[in-house]
Amino acid sequence: MLDQLFQQNVFFAFGLTLFAGLATGVGSAVALFAKRTNTRLLASALGFSAGVMIYVSFVEIFAKARDAMLPTLGLRTSSWMTVAGFFGGMLLIGLIDKLVPSQENPHEMHSVEEMRAGFDDYDPKLMRMGLVSALAIAIHNFPEGLATFTVALRDPDLGLPIAVAIAIHNIPEGIAVSVPVYYATGSRRTAFFLSFFSGFSEPLGALIGYFLLFPFMTDLVFGVVFASVAGIMVFISLDELLPAAREYGRHHHSLYGLVAGMVVMALSLLLFL
Repeated sequence: MLDQLFQQNVFFAFGLTLFAGLATGVGSAVALFAKRTNTRLLASALGFSAGVMIYVSFVEIFAKARDAMLPTLGLRTSSWMTVAGFFGGMLLIGLIDKLVPSQENPHEMHSVEEMRAGFDDYDPKLMRMGLVSALAIAIHNFPEGLATFTVALRDPDLGLPIAVAIAIHNIPEGIAVSVPVYYATGSRRTAFFLSFFSGFSEPLGALIGYFLLFPFMTDLVFGVVFASVAGIMVFISLDELLPAAREYGRHHHSLYGLVAGMVVMALSLLLFL
């Protein structure tokens, strides 16, 4: 039954993951063509994205992970395995985060106004920064792709808001790649395409995860993976989304966005009961 469910949802899940990953292109377009940075909107949107992911991880995904293992392991063992999977997911994304050079953090915030500053300080070395940022974002997006894909595979209704939340999260990452590449090359086209293609690691993560996990996908394996997805999304929210939201705007904008994301996610889950 689990295999049949997965086969029915696989193309939809992959499509959502592709949509989320390529949102880096939206961020690139904003950086290259907008006249000014709407920091209030970006801060609120990033807070909203964090609210969606934190709420759905604790309220929905964590519980579904335990329920999947419950018939096989019983309440006590399945609860322990869910907690282990949750913190294992956090450990995985934390280790990936350690691999990214801190001095060239891809989540360093950039503004559209930087694109209008001209080339008085033109520095070809910025191309390296842009390439490292693109690579770092690709590494970060890999487990995000697996998370989006896994959720959508199991529950398409739940996968849609997760994909939107990840897509919002990827917009400032597109800006982070575009700004230094544009300064290094003077080419809007190069900056856009490098940023755009950095998002392809997200559907790549989905594909690799699918081909590696699908042959062994039982309710037990699924429960562990789902719990890990919850840990990954909470870590991303606390480590990337909320700090980025505060850098783009005032503290209250990110907080209002966070609460709004939780409210919207809660209402959407209640409406599908």
